[in-house]
Amino acid sequence: MRARVVTGRVPADQVEDCIRLWQEVVAPSVRVQRGFRGARVFVQRESGRVMSMGLWDTEEDFRDTVRWNDEQLAKFQRFFIEPPTVELFELAAEAVPDA
Repeated sequence: MRARVVTGRVPADQVEDCIRLWQEVVAPSVRVQRGFRGARVFVQRESGRVMSMGLWDTEEDFRDTVRWNDEQLAKFQRFFIEPPTVELFELAAEAVPDA
């Protein structure tokens, strides 16, 4: 599995606006991407730090969504104080609750 991790900083008073935009626009759009396995958004409200993480079955699935991801990031440009960082990670280990 692969993870796309996007980190950035927005004005602290606009964190809620970013969360809302992600929930209303990105979440519905990402659910239909091939190989999509889940996504999360993390925030530090006081500092305005934001991080999103999306999981993809394979590196090919990840690569197929690069343009889609760029389009999503463009929707947030008005918020970012500095350009966001986009990184690819391989999932090497995980712990999940027992079913």
